[in-house]
Amino acid sequence: MTALPPDRVEALDLIRGVAILGILAINIAGFAGPSVATLSPHLPFPGTLADEYSFAVKFVLFEGKMRTLFSLLFGASLVLFIERADSKGSFGDLLQLRRLGWLALFGLAHFYLFWWGDILFIYAVAGMIALIMREMNSKPLILTAIAIYSIWHFAGAALSYPGVAMEENTRLDTATAAQEREYSDYLELVHDNARNETRQLSGSFIGQVESRAVGKTFRPLVTAFSHIGETLPLMLLGMALLRTGFFSGTWQRRHLWLAALVGTGSGLAMTFALLGWAWSRGFAPKVMEAITQYWAGMPHVLMGVGYAAFLVLAAPALARMPLGRWLSATGRMAFSTYLGTTVLMTAIFYGWGLGWIGRFGHAWQWPFVFLGWAVMVIWSTIWLRRFKRGPLEWAWRSLVEGRLLPNQYRQYCD
Repeated sequence: MTALPPDRVEALDLIRGVAILGILAINIAGFAGPSVATLSPHLPFPGTLADEYSFAVKFVLFEGKMRTLFSLLFGASLVLFIERADSKGSFGDLLQLRRLGWLALFGLAHFYLFWWGDILFIYAVAGMIALIMREMNSKPLILTAIAIYSIWHFAGAALSYPGVAMEENTRLDTATAAQEREYSDYLELVHDNARNETRQLSGSFIGQVESRAVGKTFRPLVTAFSHIGETLPLMLLGMALLRTGFFSGTWQRRHLWLAALVGTGSGLAMTFALLGWAWSRGFAPKVMEAITQYWAGMPHVLMGVGYAAFLVLAAPALARMPLGRWLSATGRMAFSTYLGTTVLMTAIFYGWGLGWIGRFGHAWQWPFVFLGWAVMVIWSTIWLRRFKRGPLEWAWRSLVEGRLLPNQYRQYCD
């Protein structure tokens, strides 16, 4: 494999590679079934015990932790891009703003053409706000991130409580007649939406594009602002971590080990507690909405930082191993593999492809996860033997700079 270019931070690529692989383990439920399938192993239809255990593995190891890693890395990369552009005599802030603008357009294309679960537009919007705040010193940046993240999640948890209480009262047969009617109407709406979504996704490519463009015109903007309280503060934290030398490994090893062990250990304890509570309630939809969006906010960030610390510690050793080189190659092509995976999975599950939507529960989704992982790793490794950047990374960078950049390694040597 071609040696890592000198403008890359080894640990960032490694972490990004782990994150892009891990996110598929969560996104697969959204590809294989209607969107509500991401919430519970019993939606839109009752699952098996194997489905419950498979869902539990994803919930413990991947859910929320991969979003945290991506957001931290995006914030770190935002600063890194500007600093490197400035060092070359370019106006880094302007280039970064253009970079985010093109990312927003890629995200909109991703949403309208292929998949409801796009995150690129969200990252572009949050990145533009983070760009305004990047001049803050590390300490106030961290305090601001903690404040936004905490307020957002505590407020969301409080607002979600009445719905969870209604669901719990219905389960315990202590609900009022009004609560029973409201919850019954809610479940009927959930299943109606699942049926309608499955029917739409079983249709033609043009039909799906039309349904998103006409019926969900403003969904990307709504989704971006409904996630800003999670994504933005994590980006700010990623900026601060980069400045303190976290990703470059200049932290003292004992501090990295402390972050790794305490973050992952405490986050796991909280995650298992939430899992047990949700499992005992059959992964009911109101419970799972509240947990995944708000209640698990603290274990998500703790485990995300813990994972990152472990990978920073492991980066030097992994760099000498095939596994590490494969993960880093996948991380260097995260943009291409993220969108490429969407094309592959929608071709398998949606009506314009094989049309297997709604046929596989969580247990039977793992073969498709392994397929996606293999494609991402093999494609990235082979591609980067000849090219400096992935195809979409190259296109994105060329659009930002307003010129076609050389990409083949031999072009750099001529």
